[in-house]
Amino acid sequence: MAEKNPPPNTAEELRAAILARYETLSKRLQQIARYVLDEPNTVALETLAVLAERTGVQPSAIVRFAKTFGFEGATQMQRLFRDGLLSSNASLGYSERIREFSKAVDGKKVGAPSQVLSEFVEGNIMALQHLGETVDKASLAAAVELIAQADTVYVAGFRRSFPVAAYLAYSLHQVDKRAVLVDSVGGMTRQQIHGIARDDLLLVVSYHPYAEEAAHLIDVAVDAGSKVLSISDSLVSPIAKPANLVLQVREAEIRKFRSLSTSMCLAQSLVLSYAFASASQVRNPSTLGTRRGRGQRK
Repeated sequence: MAEKNPPPNTAEELRAAILARYETLSKRLQQIARYVLDEPNTVALETLAVLAERTGVQPSAIVRFAKTFGFEGATQMQRLFRDGLLSSNASLGYSERIREFSKAVDGKKVGAPSQVLSEFVEGNIMALQHLGETVDKASLAAAVELIAQADTVYVAGFRRSFPVAAYLAYSLHQVDKRAVLVDSVGGMTRQQIHGIARDDLLLVVSYHPYAEEAAHLIDVAVDAGSKVLSISDSLVSPIAKPANLVLQVREAEIRKFRSLSTSMCLAQSLVLSYAFASASQVRNPSTLGTRRGRGQRK
C-alpha cells in the first residue's frame, strides 16, 4: 500500500498545497478549495454542517477534501486554521459581520438617499478595515517591485473592473511610469497589447464573473515572457492562476451592488508606494531593483 503523504503543518502550507493541486481536483473539490482559500476564518470557526451548506456540498465531501490533503478528517484541517487565527491579528468575524449586515440591509425597504448612503458607507468601512487587517505585506511589497522593474506597465480591466484599471493607468502616468491602458476601444485589444515584451508587466483587474478578454491578455503576456500581476477576488480564479503574483480583494456588496472602494484603495496604495520607492531609489539606487528611465527601453 502506498504511504500516505503527511498533512500540512500550517495554514500557509495547506494554502500552498491547494494552489499547487487545484487543477487536479474534481469540480466538487475545487468548489470546496475555493471556499477554503477565500474564507479561512469561517472554515476555522464554523461547524461542518454550516460549511457544507455554504459551499453547497455534502459534509462527506468536505471530509473527503480534508483527506485528500493528508488529514484524518475535517476537524484536523479546521484546527490548522484555528491555530493560525490564534497566532495572528486577522479579523475573526469579517465574513459573518458582512453576512449579517447584508441580511439586515436586504430586509429593509429602500428609503431616503441618506439611508442608501449610510448603508454603502457602513459596508465599505467594513471591507476597507478587512483589507487593512489581512493584506499580505510581503505580496504588497513584491507588487511594488514588479511595477518598479517593468519597462512598461500594461493595465487592463473590463466592465466592472474598468474604473480600477483606468485609475491605475492614469496614476502611474502621474508618477512618471510608462503605462498603457488596454481599453479595447474600437476592438483594438490585440493591437494595444501587441508591443508587450519580456521586460514589461501586465497588471490585470478582474472579478467574478471573470472577463474572457482579461484571460486572453494574460495568455498573450505569458507567451511574451512578461510578468503578470493580478488583482482578483480569488486566488484560484482564471485571472489569478497564471499570474506571477495575486493581490486578493474582498469588496463589499450592498443590495446586490458590489462596490469598488477597496479596489481603489489598494490601487492608490500601490501607486503611491511605487512613487515613494522610486524617489528613494533616486537618492539611493541600492534601495530598489534596477529601473530604466522613461524612454530608455532595451
